Amino acid sequence: MLGMIKKIIQYPRVTVSYPKVPFNSPYLTGKPKINTSLCNRCGACVASCPTSAITVDQTGQNIGINLDECIFCSLCEEVCPTKAVWMSIEFELAEKDRKILRTSPLIIEERVVPDESYQAIGEQVKSKLKKTFGRSLQIREVDAGSCNGCDYEINALNNPFNDLERFGIHFVASPRHADMLLVTGTACRNMELALVKTYNAAPDPKMVVAVGACACSGGIFRDSFATRNGIDCIVPVDVYIPGCPPRPQAIIYGILKSLDRIKQ
Repeated sequence: MLGMIKKIIQYPRVTVSYPKVPFNSPYLTGKPKINTSLCNRCGACVASCPTSAITVDQTGQNIGINLDECIFCSLCEEVCPTKAVWMSIEFELAEKDRKILRTSPLIIEERVVPDESYQAIGEQVKSKLKKTFGRSLQIREVDAGSCNGCDYEINALNNPFNDLERFGIHFVASPRHADMLLVTGTACRNMELALVKTYNAAPDPKMVVAVGACACSGGIFRDSFATRNGIDCIVPVDVYIPGCPPRPQAIIYGILKSLDRIKQ
C-alpha cells in the first residue's frame, strides 16, 4: 500500500487533456499547405507526389491538395524551389463529407445511391444513434488490408497517455457487440467479403469511420487491381480521418466528431 502511494506521488498524471485542452507538440506534422502567391506553378510538387494528391486545373493556375489521398510524406515541401509548400501542425482533419477533403471532383465507383424513402430512414437512424451513443460507445476495429501503420496508432488510443476509455469509449472483440466500426486499409480484394460480413454483423444503429488515406481513398494503392479506392465503395462511411497514419489525437477527434461531441 505504501509503495502504491509512493508511486502516485512520484509519477504525475500522464494522460493528456485533449480535446478539452489543445494538443501542442513540436513533433506535430499536419496537413500540407500551399502559399499560392509564392507558387510559380513549376509542377515539381505535382510530379513528386506519390499518390497524385496535388492537383492543378486545366488553366494551370489553381493548385490544391486532395487530403483524402495525401499521405503527409512532405516530399512536396522538400522539392518546392520557392518554399511555397510547407507541412502545417493542423491535424484535426476528420470530416463527415469526403468532398470537403478534396479540391478536385470526387468520383466513387459502384456506390448505390438510396432513394428518398431510405434517406429519410437513414436520418432517423442517425438521430437515434446520436441520442443512444452520446455518452458511451463500443468500437470494433477492422483491418481491411492495411500496412498496420494506422492499427498501431489505434492501439495507442488505449495507452495511459491517450486513454480513450475516459470518454466512455471501449474496444470490443466482436462486431455483434459494436456500435462503431473503425476501419483501416484499402479493402483489398481478399478482405471485401470480410468487411461486408463484419458490417452486417454489427447491430443497427451503427457507424463506420474510415481511418487513414487507404481507407479514405485507397491511398498509395489507389487504382490498383487488388484494392478499392476507399472503403466507401463497399460500405457507407460516416466520418473520414485522413493521414498516413493519422496520429492518435486525430483519430480521437474523428471519433468524437462522429458523435457530435466536438465543440467547433
